[in-house]
Amino acid sequence: MELRYGINPQQAAEVEGSAVRVLNGQPSYVNMLDALNAWQLVREASRALGRTVAASFKHVSPAGAALSGPIDEVTAALYGMDDVGPVASAYLRARDADPKSSYGDFAAVSAPVDAELAALLSVVVCDGIIAPGFDPGTVATLSAKKGGRFLVIEADPDFVPPQRETREVFGMRLAQDRDPVPLTRSLLGEGLPSTAVDDLLLGMAVLRHTQSNSVCYVKDGVTLGIGAGQQSRVDCTRLAGSKVDIWWLRRHPAVRVLLDVAPGTRRQDLVNEQIRYIEEDLTAVERAEWMERLSGVAFASDGYLPFRDNVDHAARHGVRYIAEPGGSIRSDDVAEACRKHGITLVHTGLRLFHH
Repeated sequence: MELRYGINPQQAAEVEGSAVRVLNGQPSYVNMLDALNAWQLVREASRALGRTVAASFKHVSPAGAALSGPIDEVTAALYGMDDVGPVASAYLRARDADPKSSYGDFAAVSAPVDAELAALLSVVVCDGIIAPGFDPGTVATLSAKKGGRFLVIEADPDFVPPQRETREVFGMRLAQDRDPVPLTRSLLGEGLPSTAVDDLLLGMAVLRHTQSNSVCYVKDGVTLGIGAGQQSRVDCTRLAGSKVDIWWLRRHPAVRVLLDVAPGTRRQDLVNEQIRYIEEDLTAVERAEWMERLSGVAFASDGYLPFRDNVDHAARHGVRYIAEPGGSIRSDDVAEACRKHGITLVHTGLRLFHH
C-alpha cells in the first residue's frame, strides 16, 4: 500500500504485510509506526494482565497508557464523562496521563471499539485508532471525523510476526531475533502487593515499546509519567517525574476548580490553563504539601539504574516500588538508596531496550 508520505512529506513511502488492515484514511509512515508499536503494547499488556488496555501514542512512543478502571473527578470533568465502560475508560485514563502530549495522538485499544469510545474519539483531537475490531456503526462514526481523513486501522489479533526482524539503515541490513521473553508476574518475585505487580507489569510493557532510554511511573493502572529517548537515564527519571508532578497537581483543589468554566471552552485550553496555573500561580508551599500526599507509585526502568541518583529523584514523586534489570556495578549503592527511601527494589534480569 502506498503511504501518504514518509517520515517527512518530501519522502515517498509504502508498506506491505498482513498484520493490519486500513479501514479508513491513508496513513503516513509515522502513522504506521505509531499504530504498530501501540498495538503491540496494548496487546502484550492485556495478555499479561487480563484487562483491557489503551495507549495514546505520539512520535513513536506512548504519551500515556492505562488499564481499564474508574475515572477520577478531574478526568470526568475534563471530558464530561464518568460512568463509562472498560474500553472508553482505558483510553480516557491513558489520554489524561499526559493530555498536553496526547493532543493529536494515535490511539490503540486491546479490545474492539464500541459506540462509547467511537463517540469519545469523535470529539477529541486524535489522528487515528488501531484496534482488534469495531462494533457495528463505529467505523462510519470514526470515518466522518477530520473530513473523512481519520485513520481507522484493524489489527489481526491472531497475527504472529516472523521470529526474525530486519531493518535497513544507510544501505545496510540489520537482523535480529524478536524478543521472546513474555512479561509475567514471575519476573517480579514474591511479596509485592498485587496492585504494585500490576503497575510494574504495565510499566514494563510500556517500556518495551518506548524509545530508549526510558523509565515509567505508574499508579493504579495509569502511567503518570513516561521518560522516553533520553541519552541519560537520570534525565529520563527527572523528565518523567515532572510529568508525574503535573498529573498529581492537576488534582489539587485550587487547580481542579479551573475546570468549572463556561460550556464551550476548548478542552486543550483547560489543560493548558491548569499547567500554567501549576507553574506560575500555585505556591511552593501548596505544591510541597500536595506532593507529600502522593505515594504508592511504581517505577520501572528499561535498563539498569547506573547510579543512586535515579532512586533519589524517583522518591520525590511518591515511588515505593522499583523494577529494573539489575547488574550495575553500583547496584549496592542503588539498593542502599532504596532502603533509605523505603522503596522495595526488584531485579527482573530483563532489559527492555527499544530503538
